[in-house]
Amino acid sequence: MLVPKLFTTLRDYHRKDFVKDLGAGVIVGIVALPLAIAFAIASGVTPDKGLITAIVAGFLVSVLGGSRVQIGGPTGAFVVIVYGIVQKYGVDGLIVTTFLAGILLVIFGIAKFGSVIKFIPAPVITGFTSGIAVIIFSSEIPDFFGFKLKDAPSEFFAKWAAYAQNIGGLNIDAVIIAVVTLLIIVYWPRVSKTIPSPFVGLIVATVLVSLFSIPIETIGSRFGSLPTSIPMPHVPNISFATLKSLLPSVFTVAILAAVESLLSAVVADGMIGTKHRSNMELVAQGVANMGSSIFGGIPATGAIARTATNIKSGGRTPVAGIVHSLTLLLIMVLFGRYASMIPLAALAAILIVVAYNMSEWRTFKEIFRAPKSDVAVLLTTFILTVVVDLTVAIETGMVMAAFLFMRRMAEVSNVSILMGDSNEDGEETSDEFKKGIPQEVMVFEISGALFFGAADRFMETMSAIQAFPKVLILRMGEVVALDATGLRVLRDVLKRVEAHACKLYLCELHAQPYLATEKAGVLDLIGRDHIFDTLQSALNAAGEAVKQSEEPATS
Repeated sequence: MLVPKLFTTLRDYHRKDFVKDLGAGVIVGIVALPLAIAFAIASGVTPDKGLITAIVAGFLVSVLGGSRVQIGGPTGAFVVIVYGIVQKYGVDGLIVTTFLAGILLVIFGIAKFGSVIKFIPAPVITGFTSGIAVIIFSSEIPDFFGFKLKDAPSEFFAKWAAYAQNIGGLNIDAVIIAVVTLLIIVYWPRVSKTIPSPFVGLIVATVLVSLFSIPIETIGSRFGSLPTSIPMPHVPNISFATLKSLLPSVFTVAILAAVESLLSAVVADGMIGTKHRSNMELVAQGVANMGSSIFGGIPATGAIARTATNIKSGGRTPVAGIVHSLTLLLIMVLFGRYASMIPLAALAAILIVVAYNMSEWRTFKEIFRAPKSDVAVLLTTFILTVVVDLTVAIETGMVMAAFLFMRRMAEVSNVSILMGDSNEDGEETSDEFKKGIPQEVMVFEISGALFFGAADRFMETMSAIQAFPKVLILRMGEVVALDATGLRVLRDVLKRVEAHACKLYLCELHAQPYLATEKAGVLDLIGRDHIFDTLQSALNAAGEAVKQSEEPATS
């Protein structure tokens, strides 16, 4: 249902609800301020673009979203991909990528892909999320320690090699400010949970640097003063060749935004006991990214930490998210000029905490107890994210997970031959067979999915038949799915049994296999009178068919 949650919640909205949403929105806006600035800088763009994203995208996500409490804005998940796009194609390339990713997200929502996105395997999500955390941590080392690095290498190992070479340039003042900020973030919640610890750390660090004229880099010294208003919409001109080369990044941004926003919405549902509208959420995220891009912002999605803060602060409707956006706008207009005084070491400390929270090291550790195939997907995605590229990591992880899933499905698919009171191995069968299977009748019992991954196993079993019976029954009560290859297998079996003057019966078909065989015309080829609801009815019919085939010989 493509109806924003805002419209639903306003039908029964009261003054007390607004008071709670107002307080929660202001708190989340304060929390979002340092994060929006920090994510923008880490992404290789100016800090104002992070604020613009939080304001514009945050507003649109709340107005159009499918979650009651989702808070939209820039997140750490995009740092790696945005940095790469900016370095290669510039800010204009980023704007176009974000806009096209927004269109793709809207298409996802309209096409009702919301439920499909949820099937991305956990090892893939954990792998690239942990990889992003490592990259964020690595990128903040220069500002945390005050290194004077110009044009630091983008490659992971080269970057750390450069850090090692510049260890002598450590700025003890930057380290002190970073550590003070870090300690405040960690321990301030013990003093008060009302005022967000990142905001307190940022204020304290800024005051210390300004009051004592500590010689470390600030936003102003590196980027200049921040604007105090939203810029005019801008659509850049870009060549078709560049546009074509941006498409992989467009896909990655769209997938990341979809996964992060729906994960955040699911977490929020668990916290407040509601159910979000996944497809509407995708549409909202798409519009939000389109809106953010034309105002010069960066990609946005649902932010799990800010959404959780909203809930804990009392927010229960999208009004809280709207207030969060307006709070940021007021801060930008009224206090934007002071943002230039914020020390970069303090922002680095904030992002290092974000990286730690993103790392999901507990989940990472738990997956090592899972099957080795899941561990392989996790490590591959993680390593490729850190060493190569996020786009490559996601694509490779998804392909690996798909192939491994198909292998598992093929492994659980099984074919056994049942004859008389025992099966082909001489083991006792169920009571149903103790009554005796008629002579010249063979039963193939198929379990699992009859798809291209399991087709070979079925055909190998068929090839093992040395003497065909007069009736072959395929018992398909345990077949949960049938694809085009499975249909081809059935056609091949039919041709083979007909060549040996054998009849083919099917029994116990579930809905999906039945509809698939009917639509493909396989039922008509086999003969609808050869399709039975139960195995016993198929055995009875097979016994009669054997008798009829023997009558001329005995007469």
